[in-house]
Amino acid sequence: MMRLKGEHLLITGGAQGIGEAIVISAVNEGARVSFVDIDDAHSVALVKSLTEKGHQVQFHHGDVSKFADFKEAFDKLIASFGPVTVAVSNAGRNSYADPVEYADEEWESFFALDLKSTWYVAKLCLPEMRKAHKGSIVNIASIHGRMTSPNFFPYSAAKHGIVGMTRNLALDEAKHGIRVNSVSPGYTLTPLLKGYFEQFPEAGANAVAVQPMGRVGLPSEIAKVVTFVLSDEASFITGADLMVDGGLHARYAS
Repeated sequence: MMRLKGEHLLITGGAQGIGEAIVISAVNEGARVSFVDIDDAHSVALVKSLTEKGHQVQFHHGDVSKFADFKEAFDKLIASFGPVTVAVSNAGRNSYADPVEYADEEWESFFALDLKSTWYVAKLCLPEMRKAHKGSIVNIASIHGRMTSPNFFPYSAAKHGIVGMTRNLALDEAKHGIRVNSVSPGYTLTPLLKGYFEQFPEAGANAVAVQPMGRVGLPSEIAKVVTFVLSDEASFITGADLMVDGGLHARYAS
């Protein structure tokens, strides 16, 4: 359907996993795609693979947890593809720690990537979106942004923060014709999770056992939701947090 034809998508963390799946889904929907990542090898390979198929996609190395570094990459990307019209904040990492033992520097580093970079995406993209009186941003949160389980400090706090930031941005930017939503995946078979399940088969079996659909999700299934929400087909959706978790939250809803 080419839902994103004519759009320029910026995504952070596009080299692997859910981010890579979003890049692929977006170019197949007609978008020009720019992404920022620190994984040069996977990024270059992805760009090569997609450009050989005729898609418009570019990558720039950048640490999105540091505004100056992110802005340098952003400026070079828009110089090639023009203003960003739709954006996805996806970059992040896991962090599970004891709140007593967790060090200040670990907290600062983790939240700079998992939460502050979401603000940076808005900070960089909103000026041109406001001028155009149109735009769509999707922030990748997690099922842990709504509910959680033991031993997820401080990961859950960051994901709750993304959901809250999304709601405020949606309210603030609606007058500019800009929509802001979050997508919260459940267990998704990224390379990271696949490696974890291979290392700890019992944990993998337990994770699958609680899934209402009897399986975990695929990155492509998350990506399809993201590209839909970015598109004009979702023109009356803003301030929402879409749970894409195979019904896992429903099983544990209180």
